[in-house]
Amino acid sequence: QHYSGLEEAVYRNIQACKELAQTTRTAYGPNGMNKMVINHLEKLFVTNDAATILRELEVQHPAAKMLVMASHMQEQEVGDGTNFVLVFAGVLLELAEDLLRMGLSVSEASYILVIEGYEKACKKALEILPDLVCCSAKNLRDVEEVASLLHTSVMSKQYGNEGFLAKLIAQACVSILPDSGHFNVDNIRVCKIVGAGISASSVLHGMVFKKETEGDVTSVKDAKIAVYSCPFDGMITETKGTVLIKNAEELMNFSKGEENLMDLQVKAIADSGANVVVTGGKVADMALHYANKYNLMLVRLNSKWDLRRLCKTVGATALPRLTPPTLEEMGHCNSVYLSEVGDTQVVVFKHEKEDGAISTILIRGSTDNLMDDIERAVDDGVNTFKVLTRDKRLVPGGGATEIELAKQITSYGETCPGLDQYAIKKFAEAFEAIPRALAENSGVKANEVISKLYAVHQEGKKNVGFDIEAEAAAVKDMLEAGVLDTYLGKFWGIKLATNAAVTVLRVDQIIMAKPAGGPKPPSGKKDWDEDQND
Repeated sequence: QHYSGLEEAVYRNIQACKELAQTTRTAYGPNGMNKMVINHLEKLFVTNDAATILRELEVQHPAAKMLVMASHMQEQEVGDGTNFVLVFAGVLLELAEDLLRMGLSVSEASYILVIEGYEKACKKALEILPDLVCCSAKNLRDVEEVASLLHTSVMSKQYGNEGFLAKLIAQACVSILPDSGHFNVDNIRVCKIVGAGISASSVLHGMVFKKETEGDVTSVKDAKIAVYSCPFDGMITETKGTVLIKNAEELMNFSKGEENLMDLQVKAIADSGANVVVTGGKVADMALHYANKYNLMLVRLNSKWDLRRLCKTVGATALPRLTPPTLEEMGHCNSVYLSEVGDTQVVVFKHEKEDGAISTILIRGSTDNLMDDIERAVDDGVNTFKVLTRDKRLVPGGGATEIELAKQITSYGETCPGLDQYAIKKFAEAFEAIPRALAENSGVKANEVISKLYAVHQEGKKNVGFDIEAEAAAVKDMLEAGVLDTYLGKFWGIKLATNAAVTVLRVDQIIMAKPAGGPKPPSGKKDWDEDQND
């Protein structure tokens, strides 16, 4: 079979995208298989999270990169549903290929027809979507209700532990939701400590650092915290000075002056009322001695990000020099203490207030890979909560929304007179890929599931989707089962997947800029072009 140059280029692009989508398709849904990804640094990831898989795979093909970009956009916009974008865009391209093979005339016009049909169908799908909303979140400050809404998102990553994890995430999110309703994802921290099991995970109001305290004091109640971004050490002059010492007395007095200065500095900090000092640099032995003398608890944080977050949590200002803090610059929290979780020492800054600025989810697990996967599930849950603070609407999950859209868009395709009706019907057919992937990954005959879903939806039952937990091909009401997806997640998923597919179809040539051939630049002496006389 002979293809023209245009057709050949488009088919090659579609092939690359199909292969990428196929990779993540088997990871879709709660029963999706895990992928073992080894990245360029030889770090091992075991996960079914599409965002992580794509981030660590170095996709080279420019057309396939378009799908990766669409998936990243979904990650930034919604924080979940990246796999949906990939699977849906992959199927749209696969069906576009079928249309072109079927004999829509091989010319630029036929591509335009497919593209126009897809764009029309996408517009129609986004018009229908608000009618498929089955319920809305009522009270985002109710932990039980929020936990039930986060179930679906967590379930796709951690099937079996979703109840426990959804409750943890709900507690953490609700405790820091401000009155304004502007929720910041960064305010939920995750601290992973090897040992015990998932069920030993917990939520703390405040922050947890995998550090040990520097001095002798390991616990302070009603802490007043001074935060320094500089090392906890004496000031060093910028220029080197030479000191001539003639006798023993001068030698004694020389070191004494330094000690007295350090003593005065630490005493001034203690006198200001501070009883915890957090520093972003090294702690000198002499400074440590005086901190112990004045009963100051010393914590060293190497990361400036941790230092900033801590300042935000306790309401402190990071000082650039060892000056005594004023009352406004000091931070406050209920207690700071050194604790042992498993065999790991941690410093906990605990805020008993319910409306603290930051919450930490302490994850326990048997291996690092397992905890990384739980952290990804937590991230998805937290992002879902953020989406709900923006738009409380929910649509049924388990393929129910997709089958209803497929049914309605097929009917819409029948009413369109032009050739683009074929593309519109194919767009509707693409939605079947989602329940199909769920069924295949659960080991059930996909065709049987899809025919049952269509039959039920023809009767007007919009909320019925695929029952993952049943032995055979069974369907059930997703609203009653509590399997719900966010409206915004679906909205952006459909929009971004269609845009990516259409962009790939619009491409007929890939032109790579590569360095031209020619002699290599001289690699002799470093300064070959300098004057020799210097």
